[in-house]
Amino acid sequence: MTSATIPRPRPNAKTRWLVPAALIFLSLVPIIAGAVRLTDLTGGQITPDNARFFDSPVPVLIHIPTVTVYLVLGAFQFVPPLRRGKRGRASWHKIAGRILAPTGLLAALSGLWMAVFYDLPPLDGSLLLILRLVFGSAMVAFIVLGFIAVRRRNYVRHSQWMSRAYAIGIAQGTIVVVTIPWIVLVGPVDELTRALLIGASWVLSLAVAEYFIYRRAHASARKPRPAIQPA
Repeated sequence: MTSATIPRPRPNAKTRWLVPAALIFLSLVPIIAGAVRLTDLTGGQITPDNARFFDSPVPVLIHIPTVTVYLVLGAFQFVPPLRRGKRGRASWHKIAGRILAPTGLLAALSGLWMAVFYDLPPLDGSLLLILRLVFGSAMVAFIVLGFIAVRRRNYVRHSQWMSRAYAIGIAQGTIVVVTIPWIVLVGPVDELTRALLIGASWVLSLAVAEYFIYRRAHASARKPRPAIQPA
């Protein structure tokens, strides 16, 4: 007789797409807000809320399209079948990654530029500015570290760093999940509360990313080795 390993159940094909679907749904808020902002700029109507964008439109014209591409395209990087390519051909995951790294950097760097040089809108104070600089810089660093890891063929580290970078990017959608319950239960936000809620959104997104990174690491560690066939 020969011993055999117990096969692990494979996830249903439909459930594989739940993650990107959920991420794209979460991305709708920043994407729609960005589309409205671009419409305002192309319409040419200046208001107190958008005057700072008309004074220096290039960063926002870079930021909104790159954020949109990064969030939507990045959501599909978490689908396992898309990571596997055919022999002699790059996988969809690898091709998309060549787009995501530069767009992610452009999105983060343009966001940092706007945070520093644009006038602060109402309810945006010094604390929120500091948080934006911290998390925006972290996103840049994570993408760079992910690129370095993949160049060294350390695909596990690459996945971890890129997951963290994406978590920071998609936190713009997490803000709605965090803020709406506060407004419903407590009431309107002030400058301090807004900064703390947005900061909590970044922390929550990163915590979720770290949870899945931890799960993947331990799943790999528990993967059964092939049984030794007796002679």
